[in-house]
Amino acid sequence: MESSKLTENNRHGWINGAIGVLIFSGSMPATRVAVLDFGPIFVTVARATIAGLLALCILLIFKEKRPEKRHLFSLTIVSIGVVIGFPLLSAMALQYVTSAHSLVFLGMLPLTTAIFGMIRGGERPHPLFWLFSGSGSLLVIGFAVAQGLSASPIGDILMLMAVILCGLGYAEGAKLSKTLGGWQVICWALILSLPLMGPILFFQLPSSFAGVGTAAWAGLAYISVFSMLIGFIFWYRGLAQGGIAAVGQLQLLQPFFGLILAATLLHEQVSIGMLGVTVGVILCVAGSKKFAK
Repeated sequence: MESSKLTENNRHGWINGAIGVLIFSGSMPATRVAVLDFGPIFVTVARATIAGLLALCILLIFKEKRPEKRHLFSLTIVSIGVVIGFPLLSAMALQYVTSAHSLVFLGMLPLTTAIFGMIRGGERPHPLFWLFSGSGSLLVIGFAVAQGLSASPIGDILMLMAVILCGLGYAEGAKLSKTLGGWQVICWALILSLPLMGPILFFQLPSSFAGVGTAAWAGLAYISVFSMLIGFIFWYRGLAQGGIAAVGQLQLLQPFFGLILAATLLHEQVSIGMLGVTVGVILCVAGSKKFAK
């Protein structure tokens, strides 16, 4: 009976995690569309403010208790990593690179999440872990160099910083979800950022929205409601149900989903080299995961 319950819980974890990854896969294409008409700072604060207000409504409806003081430090890290840092830096990067190009960097996200998870957990990985992780990083750097550093060095640096901060936010949020609850983590992190993001949104409001197209509004709506809130509800629930290490590997599918979306919805060119590097990064991250313990 107990074994059957654990198996069912594990299956639900994989389902929720897969839904979360599918939702996140649309983040880069949607952000790319949004920053074409909106500034990156406005996109960042708008998505966080909208999601924060929705999170406040959810917490009030379910009458959730406030987090304890010992949770505030971790919630701050989550907020800096996934509410402010990654959205802002990736939005800025997408002014210089395509969403398809940025998705190659997302292939490093499971690795950065694992590294920060080990730092926080005090684990000592097998030496082969560093071989795979180093190889994956070299693939990404090599791809950026092959594209020509004069093309978008700023975009590549911003995406790398975004992935590092996102990995930190994922790892801290996954750790905190064990005690605070899965969906509660992102809701409280969003609310924690509201006093900062709300006023900035007021000052960043464009003087006119006349030139903003429907696609930009749709992109902003998607990253505000789905990428910033709903995706995390499924993602952290999946991590809590199926295990952080196991369900976390589903992130490896995100570059593939994102490349498909970038090619079909934005009609961006996806080269054979870009696909090859993405596959190589995914294989390296899979290998590093295998030897993480």
